[in-house]
Amino acid sequence: MDALLDFTGRTVLVTGASRGIGRAIALAFAARGARVALNYRGNLAAAEETAAALAGTGHMLIPADVADPAAVTRMLDSTIEQFGRLDILVNNAGIYEDHPLESSTYETWLDAWRRTIDTNLIGAANTMYCAGQYMLRQGGGRIINISSRGAYRGEPAAPAYGASKAGMNAMSQSLAKALAPYNIFVFTVAPGWVDTDMAESYLEGQKGDLVRQQSPLSRVATADEIAYTVVFLASSGTDYLTGSVIDMNGASHLR
Repeated sequence: MDALLDFTGRTVLVTGASRGIGRAIALAFAARGARVALNYRGNLAAAEETAAALAGTGHMLIPADVADPAAVTRMLDSTIEQFGRLDILVNNAGIYEDHPLESSTYETWLDAWRRTIDTNLIGAANTMYCAGQYMLRQGGGRIINISSRGAYRGEPAAPAYGASKAGMNAMSQSLAKALAPYNIFVFTVAPGWVDTDMAESYLEGQKGDLVRQQSPLSRVATADEIAYTVVFLASSGTDYLTGSVIDMNGASHLR
């Protein structure tokens, strides 16, 4: 194992870790020696399946809806109680809901915006706050937020999603500047399409080839590719990347 990517003795909290990108991130950290706190919202079976696949021992499952501020507090308290410290936070939990303006009722529109912002932006902000308090006391840490290409490219059918991820990018950069003097480094990874079970039906459908052709690589990312980038950012030697938003969209959208 590359010594720079050895996380033995370090602790990681991954939100939204029961499936997809979150699962791949949890597996990648555990394979490199970390103890992992797996957060999930409601899919206990999937979370247990992920936990069973983790290398090593000492991991934990934490149910919490990050849209609930009290649940976020309990999640961080449980992590610290179990591990004694928190070295790395990965803010991955998020939702996507179609709510096109031209066909949504006002009630549907309002509900989609509130749920999306509460989870993707405010939930991530609250998790960063609670984790940051512990990291300040222990003298440092790393936070990696999972954003989206949609923050820049636009999400015409889900404008709340695009707005929430753009807000996450700005929040990450603001806190990167605020927390760097305390040895806390903040990074953002912004994927495009990723081959996960949640995207499978769309990618295998009629529009799948069009999605793949958005990239000159003629494919979408794998969850493992996203996970490797997260692990790299969490490693020592990346301090000067703090505040960066890393685009992982296969050159399907350049800025």
